[in-house]
Amino acid sequence: MTDTPRSHGRRSISASLTPRDLMTERPRLKGAWTARVITLFPGAFPGVLGESLTGKALEMGLWALEPIDLRAFGEGKHRNVDDTPAGGGAGMVLRADVMAAALDQAAAGTPDDRDAWPVVYLSPRGKPFDQTMARRFSQAKGITLICGRFEGVDQRILDEYRVAEVSLGDFVLTGGEIAAQALIDATVRLIPRVLGNHESIVEESFSEGLLEHPQYTRPTVWRGREIPEILLSGHHAHIAAWRKAMAERLTKERRPDLWRAYCDTHGRDPDEDREL
Repeated sequence: MTDTPRSHGRRSISASLTPRDLMTERPRLKGAWTARVITLFPGAFPGVLGESLTGKALEMGLWALEPIDLRAFGEGKHRNVDDTPAGGGAGMVLRADVMAAALDQAAAGTPDDRDAWPVVYLSPRGKPFDQTMARRFSQAKGITLICGRFEGVDQRILDEYRVAEVSLGDFVLTGGEIAAQALIDATVRLIPRVLGNHESIVEESFSEGLLEHPQYTRPTVWRGREIPEILLSGHHAHIAAWRKAMAERLTKERRPDLWRAYCDTHGRDPDEDREL
C-alpha cells in the first residue's frame, strides 16, 4: 500500500474564473455542463442552487458553477462599472468596456459557436424563457449569463458579443441574479443523472406542451375530499387517459396560448369540445 494518490480518470479540477480568492473549488466530471455568471453580487451564488438535487449534483460534479465578479473589472479607484445613459435619462448603464473585459474572461476555453455555448443577458425585453429553451441550453456544453443591474447593459455589448436576450416574464426585477438562478435550475435538472428519475421529467408540466395534471397522495380522504377513484383503480391505461384529459382541460382553461400551440402541433381544433 502506498501514499501515492490515485487518479479517478473521470474527474478534473479547473480554476474558477471568479476573481474572489475564497471561491470554493469543487471537483467536476470531465466535460460537465458549466454556468458562468457575470454578476455584481457573486455572493448570491449558488444560493438555492446549492440546495436539494441541484446542490447535490453540483457537489458530485455533474455540473459546475463559476460566478464572475463584474466589480473586479471596474475602472478607477472605486471600480466603477456604470455611467449615465447617453442622451440623458434616469439611472445608470453598465459600461461596454467593463462588461467586455468580463465577457472576454468568461469566454476562456469555450467554443465560439453560440449553440454550443450560449451567451445570455437576462432582460425583460428578451425572448420568453420556456421548457424548450431550457432543453436546448441543457444540450450545450455550458452557458454564460449576464446579470444586469440599473438600466441595463450598453447595447454595443449585446451586438458585439452576439448576446441573446432572455426574459422570465413580463415583470421587472432589481437585477438578473434571481432570473439567472431560475434559468440555471430549469436547465440543470434536465442534465442526465441530476434528478435520477427520467420519468419525472417526461411527465411534468410543459414536457408535451401541456400543463401537468393534478397530483394526489395519502391520506385517501382528507377533510372530506377524496382522491379521484380512477387513481386508486390500478388500471394504468385508464389512469393515463384521465391524466391526459385533465392536463388538456387545465391547459385550455389556464393557458389558451399553450392550448392553441398544442392543438396546432397535433392537428386539433382549439375550440373543439371533448368534455374537457
